[in-house]
Amino acid sequence: MPVTLQHIRAARERIAGKVERTPCVPSQSLSERAGHPVHLKLEHHQATGAFKLRGASNAIASLSPEEKSRGVVAASTGNHGRALAHAAKLDGMRAVICMSSLVPENKLDAIRRLGAEVRIVGNSQDDAQQEVDRLAAEEGLVMLPPFDHPDIVAGQGTIGLEIMEQVPDAASVLVPLSGGGLAAGVAAAVKGVSPGTKVIGISMARGAAMKSSLDAGRPLQVEELSTLADSLGGGIGLDNRLTFAMCRDLLDDVVLLAEDEIAAGIRHAYEQEREIVEGAGAVGIGALLAGKVKTSGPIVLILSGKNIDMSLHRRIVCGESSGRECAA
Repeated sequence: MPVTLQHIRAARERIAGKVERTPCVPSQSLSERAGHPVHLKLEHHQATGAFKLRGASNAIASLSPEEKSRGVVAASTGNHGRALAHAAKLDGMRAVICMSSLVPENKLDAIRRLGAEVRIVGNSQDDAQQEVDRLAAEEGLVMLPPFDHPDIVAGQGTIGLEIMEQVPDAASVLVPLSGGGLAAGVAAAVKGVSPGTKVIGISMARGAAMKSSLDAGRPLQVEELSTLADSLGGGIGLDNRLTFAMCRDLLDDVVLLAEDEIAAGIRHAYEQEREIVEGAGAVGIGALLAGKVKTSGPIVLILSGKNIDMSLHRRIVCGESSGRECAA
């Protein structure tokens, strides 16, 4: 593996004090439904509202003084950009975040408030990446991608270390799956500690680039579509170096959800768990509610983020939005 348990343990030391060791709490309602103990890993409790702070903090901490002086640039569907802006601000660094027109306005505003420069480019993360490449070439900014980077993957993998310490008998870990940085890192950590524990990627049916690529046996370019799980949108890169191979070799399964199943996860998180999560953070719950995951023992779900537009959240919780409009 290009990112090993040793790399992930080193990342944990590097980001100590910069990120939260998030709780992993039991869910009575989901445990009753699943027939096994279900635990929720509350990554949406990070300072930036998502797990991405781990990878961004590790990547920034790994830069040389010369690289820090140049500043950083990245494409993002929102949460990586916010995390990178936060970590860069702590180091007094310039940060430029490139995003597509599909990124919700609330995520753009949060990044701007952290002092980062925001560029809106095109209608997909691939379009935004072209601007990243230009800025890196012309202005010398250091490119820190949202997932396909060893320091990013290792940082996200620290979640897996915590999970296996908090629920050492976990039979399955459900991980939101997009470009694969989270899934690859968590799977490397979990499998490194407990090879028999299953790691299952959960994504949306609309524009699931990693799932399509895994099915094809190579990275594919997939149309990016509107979805409640907007943080899981975007491609994996045709020149993907790390996460495609790691997800191929380490994930035990990938499950896709319809929009109404994602909405059900958001609603359940609020009504039963008293947690506000965005669509990407609710996919594990949605998969369990839909009966799409079977397990032989304790389950851990990663609630990856909470950065949802609150007017949308209210419509979902009140039953005014089922998620079907995203598929229209």
